[in-house]
Amino acid sequence: MGVNHMVGVTLSPLACVAMTVKAMRRAFVTAATVIAVAVSATACGSPQETATGGGGASTAPVKVGIVHSQTGALASYGKQYIDGFRAGLAYATNGTNKVGDRAIEVTEVDDAGDPAKAVAAVKDLIGNGTKIIAGSTASGVALQVAPLAAQNKVLFISGPAATDAITGVNRYTFRSGRQSYQDVMTAKSFIGDAAGKKVVVFGQDSAFGKSNEAAVKAVIGGAGATVTSVLAPASATEFTPFASQLKAAKPDLLFVAWAGTTAPAMWQTLDQQGILASTTVVTGLDIRASWPTFGAAGAKISFLSHYFDGASDNPAAQAARTAVGGTLDLFHPDGFNAAQMVVRAIQEGGDDVDKMISALEGWSFDGVKGKMTVRAEDHALLQPMYQATLTGDTAKLDKALSAQEVAPPAAAMKG
Repeated sequence: MGVNHMVGVTLSPLACVAMTVKAMRRAFVTAATVIAVAVSATACGSPQETATGGGGASTAPVKVGIVHSQTGALASYGKQYIDGFRAGLAYATNGTNKVGDRAIEVTEVDDAGDPAKAVAAVKDLIGNGTKIIAGSTASGVALQVAPLAAQNKVLFISGPAATDAITGVNRYTFRSGRQSYQDVMTAKSFIGDAAGKKVVVFGQDSAFGKSNEAAVKAVIGGAGATVTSVLAPASATEFTPFASQLKAAKPDLLFVAWAGTTAPAMWQTLDQQGILASTTVVTGLDIRASWPTFGAAGAKISFLSHYFDGASDNPAAQAARTAVGGTLDLFHPDGFNAAQMVVRAIQEGGDDVDKMISALEGWSFDGVKGKMTVRAEDHALLQPMYQATLTGDTAKLDKALSAQEVAPPAAAMKG
């Protein structure tokens, strides 16, 4: 099923990552119920009690399952997440990879970005007595694992998956990364007061493009801007007609949501048509490997950023930078945060998931990005975000936005 590592005395810690798409509320209710019964039954005579004679503090390993993308479209995100997790686990345990006398036993499973594979892996982990699950680069994965965690009363710490729907989905689910609302609030910061402003979303006519369109309309449109969109077919390779529409719209802010191999041609066309010089153009700063796709246009774009190397400098960032080989990237903080949260949950909760939840709710800690706070009401992870500029292969911090400036509104807990 996966790779099992006894993390503690001699082995390095490993862990895994996360992803994005949509929730499924369907036919694994029966299977999940069976797992829940099995987990309850094994609790009557747990290995921990046996190891301690049924009385004192347990010295048995704590099982942590990491289900993330080791292969597939988001494998590069998964690699950053797991490297960050290793660094965070070492940092949070002072290099021991243990909590007290208990080693942290990490099982990694590759979901390849497939929600069905992730669900099967999580069921296996729960059936083997694992009470802490982390990972998920994709929203679709996270949204299917979350209800499974609630049904079986295990802790789930979602990773880079950005969908807002994870926030407040249930009391067993937390997140170690940012969410889409925080991205869009960072984009809004480039135009200040949105009232009366004209905003255009340029993206692909796909689920990705439409989700960004919806987020901009909800967040920036909700603040008083007029939001329209120009969506190009995902198969488009000629962008001059779309550039003409964008130029004619004369927006105060052009929000670009684009993914895939046509990005270099698209950015070149916008630059050649003078759009980048005529208005504020904002897009997300992806992983370092993607930066060359912007070409000469990169210096004319305003970037919203979740994280890039140099955006912060504190003991956690320094430790993470050293651990990953000298340069941090977009999703290293998410893995680092997840490890810090796992250690906190074990320190305060032991094997009691309800106590783990209580320990995380309202908890503030110093992560790679600075002060992070788990909001008790809905488990949103409040955190700084960044404005950046790009020159060649170098990103520069223009402004750090406080956690409060980009905080999503508190959501009612759904379950």
